[in-house]
Amino acid sequence: MSQVVARLGKPHGIRGEVTVQVRTDDPESRFVPGAVFTTEPDIGALTLERARWHRDRLLLTFEEVGDRSRAEEVRNTEILIDGADDEVEDDAWRVEELVDLAVHLEDGTRVGTVTDLTVGAMQDLLHVRTLAGEDVLVPFVEEIVPEVDLDDRRVLLTPPPGLIEAVDDEDDETADSDETAESAEGTAP
Repeated sequence: MSQVVARLGKPHGIRGEVTVQVRTDDPESRFVPGAVFTTEPDIGALTLERARWHRDRLLLTFEEVGDRSRAEEVRNTEILIDGADDEVEDDAWRVEELVDLAVHLEDGTRVGTVTDLTVGAMQDLLHVRTLAGEDVLVPFVEEIVPEVDLDDRRVLLTPPPGLIEAVDDEDDETADSDETAESAEGTAP
């Protein structure tokens, strides 16, 4: 079974280097010179020539992508590895497994849905769309996301104060100001 390890992004510079959205928890061991990746859609195998971090973004150079025009052509292509030989850690999650999971607080209250995962150099971020329609980035660490239950299709969240409530508080403030405006209109002479 193949596993997506990154999605190629926009070109960086003129020599074929591309930004990537990392989809693996161990980019340093995945993206080594000489590694060969399959692609989806299939544009042929890509052989990694160079990998480097620029700010918080991983940049890759492939032997088959020699200039900016070719880099633009491969944009949004997913690169994959053969997952059959891959040892997966107990706490390793693939983006495809997490997207669309319901997000609940400890008291059982549903607060939203997982929409994406960003794998970062320092920590991963879970993208959650709240029931109010706001997008919140949640640090994907055990203290805040203590449980991921794929069978029940849910994630348990123990957020610090203000992480999720801040979105709900804004909605309450907007509702309060609307009510105040309506009552002020009703008391006008």
